[in-house]
Amino acid sequence: MRIDILTLFPEMFDGPINTSILKRARDNKIISINLHNIRDYSQNKHRTVDDTPYGGGAGMVMQAEPIFKAMEKLNQEGKAERVIMMCPQGRTFTQQMAKELAQEKHLVLLCGHYEGIDERVKEKLVTDEISIGDYVLTGGELPAMVVVDAVARMIPGVLGEMASAQQDSFYHGLLDHPHYTKPREYQGLSVPEVLLSGHHKNIDRWRRRQSLLRTLERRPDLLEKAELTAEDRQELQQVMDTLGKILNT
Repeated sequence: MRIDILTLFPEMFDGPINTSILKRARDNKIISINLHNIRDYSQNKHRTVDDTPYGGGAGMVMQAEPIFKAMEKLNQEGKAERVIMMCPQGRTFTQQMAKELAQEKHLVLLCGHYEGIDERVKEKLVTDEISIGDYVLTGGELPAMVVVDAVARMIPGVLGEMASAQQDSFYHGLLDHPHYTKPREYQGLSVPEVLLSGHHKNIDRWRRRQSLLRTLERRPDLLEKAELTAEDRQELQQVMDTLGKILNT
């Protein structure tokens, strides 16, 4: 996969894309991440890319021309099907969206700043607007990093074993189960016996149950769209029945 990022601050990406999993994926040529400084496409000697908003108001607005010029250059190398603007008004980013975007061969991520980007960029160039949550950040760089990391994990070969990604929280619509490693006991806290049994079927059943219980306790809203089996639904119903009995006593 190729990912092009249009930004005013390419140096912000040096750490995330040059360490850990993303670095390994780039070194192995599974993904290509290219940074483009929007200022390089400014048409004036001061390399300014913003101006005051028509109609008045506080702050500055990113100009359309440098972004259009940057996209013209990128399109000469191969047009991306998805041009994504990181934007508080966009669709909230989800695991399902990460899986969807991971199917693409080429993504362009556009990072906004100031009060926003000239609307004509959205009208002519942008195919998707994505938000990572209901809060405001200084710019689109941090959200873009989140999207790149989440999408990369869904690409075969990036994690080594796809099973690692499939066990993550949200992959199947549920929160992840608890994890333990050595030592077996620490500060009076022990690893659950089932994980030491070597009985893989029982371990899988325990992990699934814990995932269901954790989701029910912390994010019950996820259960409406989760991939649940008949056994899962029976398990949840038993839990709900038990809670009902406790509350009625």
